[in-house]
Amino acid sequence: MSSLTYDLTLAGLSVGSAAALTGIGLIVTYHATGVLNFAHGAIAMVCAYVLRQCVVEWGWPLWAGAAVTLLLLAPGLGVVLERFVFRPLSVLGGDPAQTLVASIGVFVLLVGGAALLWGQGARDDAPELVSSDPWGQLAVVLVLAAGVGAVIRWTRFGRELRAVVDDRGLAVLGGIDADRVAAAGWAFGAFTAGLTGVLLAPYVRLDPYGLPLLVMEVVAVAVAARMRSLPVAVLVALAIGVSQSQLTRLHPSGWAEQLLQALGANLFVVALLLAALALPGIGTRDALPRTATARVPTPPGAWIVAVVLFLLPLGFAGSDLHTSVQVPALGVVLLSLVVVTGRGGQISLGQAAYAGLGALFTALLATGRFPGLPRLPELAALALAVLLVAPLGLLTGWPAITRRGLALALATFAVGVGVSRFVFAQPYATAGLTLGRPAGFEGDRAYYVLELVLLAAALWATRLLRTGRTGRALAAMRDHEAGASAAGVRVPRLKLLAFVAGAALAALGGGMLGIGVRAFDPGAFDPVRGLLWFAAVTVLGADSTLGALTAAALLVGLDAGARGGVAAALIGVLAVLVGRFPGGPYEALRRGAGRLRLRRGVRLTAMGVEVRKRVRTTRQQTVSTDPRAAAPDQKANMSDTDKSQGAPTPAPAEGAPPPPGPPAPDHESRTVGAGGKPHAAAGRVLTTHGLQARYDTFTALDGIDLTLHPGRITAVIGPNGAGKTTLFNCLAGTHHPTHGQIRYAGRDITHLPAHERTRLGITRTFQQLAVFPTLTVTENVRVGAEQTHTPDPATATHQALRLLALDGPLSTLPAADLPTGTLRRVELARALAGNPRVLLLDEPAAGLDTAEVTALARVLKALAADGTALLVVEHDLDLVADLADVVHVMAAGRIIASGPPEHVLDTLAAQEPSA
Repeated sequence: MSSLTYDLTLAGLSVGSAAALTGIGLIVTYHATGVLNFAHGAIAMVCAYVLRQCVVEWGWPLWAGAAVTLLLLAPGLGVVLERFVFRPLSVLGGDPAQTLVASIGVFVLLVGGAALLWGQGARDDAPELVSSDPWGQLAVVLVLAAGVGAVIRWTRFGRELRAVVDDRGLAVLGGIDADRVAAAGWAFGAFTAGLTGVLLAPYVRLDPYGLPLLVMEVVAVAVAARMRSLPVAVLVALAIGVSQSQLTRLHPSGWAEQLLQALGANLFVVALLLAALALPGIGTRDALPRTATARVPTPPGAWIVAVVLFLLPLGFAGSDLHTSVQVPALGVVLLSLVVVTGRGGQISLGQAAYAGLGALFTALLATGRFPGLPRLPELAALALAVLLVAPLGLLTGWPAITRRGLALALATFAVGVGVSRFVFAQPYATAGLTLGRPAGFEGDRAYYVLELVLLAAALWATRLLRTGRTGRALAAMRDHEAGASAAGVRVPRLKLLAFVAGAALAALGGGMLGIGVRAFDPGAFDPVRGLLWFAAVTVLGADSTLGALTAAALLVGLDAGARGGVAAALIGVLAVLVGRFPGGPYEALRRGAGRLRLRRGVRLTAMGVEVRKRVRTTRQQTVSTDPRAAAPDQKANMSDTDKSQGAPTPAPAEGAPPPPGPPAPDHESRTVGAGGKPHAAAGRVLTTHGLQARYDTFTALDGIDLTLHPGRITAVIGPNGAGKTTLFNCLAGTHHPTHGQIRYAGRDITHLPAHERTRLGITRTFQQLAVFPTLTVTENVRVGAEQTHTPDPATATHQALRLLALDGPLSTLPAADLPTGTLRRVELARALAGNPRVLLLDEPAAGLDTAEVTALARVLKALAADGTALLVVEHDLDLVADLADVVHVMAAGRIIASGPPEHVLDTLAAQEPSA
């Protein structure tokens, strides 16, 4: 091995060792708590600053400063975070999205606090804890990895740690002290973060923003190890470090040299992009907590106050006016997060990249440096930049189709870091870019007026994505993605729309920022800014446009009027408290004020007493329209007049027409068949042939042949694990079989997605309720009517509401406030509003009382009498006996018995004692 190769290998081992430490710490924390600690880099930075403070500023011996920093501060910081930030979240259910927001909040808080304490300038005098010889660092890494791996695999503590991550509640019931295990994991993870920081600080820029981001870039090694394997993380880190070092020996000519230099300096970023975008996602549970993305109530008169405050800067002058110019522009950028996160419920940590591209493209177009295009006026350049950046939203929108939660967060963060490193940080792309103001708007006051006009346009566009059919579909996707797909919402297309629209708004705001400061500043679009913006919008109300404007004013005003870092620290504190106040600070204040008023015993005025009487009357009318309030034999048989008066009407005679339902999507003729039941054309049959489904080596379905006929109710019963749910999901389109075929009306639909099957007339309900809590009852049902090409969605919605007694005052209530029995009817009404030909019901009686089950049975029989084919997967054998025309019994993935319910159920009952 040549001397140069050897030296470069040693240098690469040094870098790889530090990266391996980060990977070990992240994996251990993830094992102990299930949290990917986004604050890992910020903890490393704080520890590096504290060691420097002790040794350089206070003159302590190096060993004493290192002992305090690594053995006291770092583990103590981890324990404090676990106790006061993440333990409350785990007790409340461990929502991975809330822990992600809190983790980002800790990152922002520590960065802001460091900027306040030590300033924002870079330091190059950090003490060297370990010599530059990489063998010592490598030995530390290998010993740590081996020790941690042995503890996790072979000790009692390791078994307890794995149990806590798998199911904290069950682990506690088993006698495990989950708090102690989690605290130990956080303490060790923070220790490795601190060790990484003090090892890296002498060789990189020590500042509140650079070092945390550098550490977070090497999260790629933990992702590549699937957050599980310590040996894989160490090997990947060392391989990337050595490869990055070896690339510096290559010196091609021309543009390839600049590209290779960028690649060699950012190989961990490339690895992060590949790991986040190419590898299967990790942590794929809920995208964001509904409480964080749901619509935040707007305080009375808040918009009037906001308009006045945004008009006030027109009376400013000098530096105050110049600073105010940034507020509307940043407001537009943050509105992009309202679209992606608040409307679509998707995590996006890379919006700073799109804002920066908007500013960069605007500058290039306005200066004539954009390849193939002449110099354009500033406004034309801004408009074209928005059009060019909008399609780039697919960079994060496309991964969002298959990723959620933590996996999507990593993908969007990786895109943001990649754009920052490979575009904004390259001098050949950004050096010397200046911008002028549009003609007629050169002054700050005139330009501020222009910004207000553009902000109003952005607000109007954002509102369009909140109201109407698209708004309801976005809210449905945000609240329950699987339920939205089952209602016919084209979820992949809608995700792409959200990210493309978000990229366009971010580009508009970024271009406005660039024009405002008359230059392109790469530092203004650093990935850390993206984390700060995401945290600010989330804690102030992700679905609130007013919250976005408030966040913009806070971020600009606090940073300009106080010491740098105040805004980040404040947003960090609010994000850290997201577990305790999930509805945001305004919601917390509103509830606190309400409790205070109740404690003081405030008396109602005469008008208040009258309002209370009206509210109680409305509630009584709501109860009277609830089928559970009527006797079981009177439900679903009451006219509108009778409902309001509480008087029942006689039940329909055998063979009489069913209650009015939604109109059929076509004008297919129906005739009355045997038994008095109408039936549809014979072609509307759903069949399976030799259906097989496997999960790895487990066979869930083994040769299922099933036929669903129009006008008949088919029931599937069997023990848990028999394959009922897998069969149901294959029919609904949420799981694709390994072999076999599913046909409907003569068409092969085996690989058709769920929303396409819904549009064909195959709809489903869920065992676990799939309603959209932020929408009203009517809006929930209307989503099902609008997404299935129903000729008249309003009429279909009204008829579905009437059929299931959901009309009247009840129809305007938010679904989040309703009991389980009512929500079952809401979900069924949404399915019926789409005019289904085949209705798949997964344990529809779960959670219902006897009266509700009786009412449900009557509705289902009426639907079958109207020609709908029904499949019911149910454990309630009494309901099956009352409903079904044919029963199939499943066991071990096969149908072992079929026939009329009285025959099949009697046979099962006779076999039960012998079993």
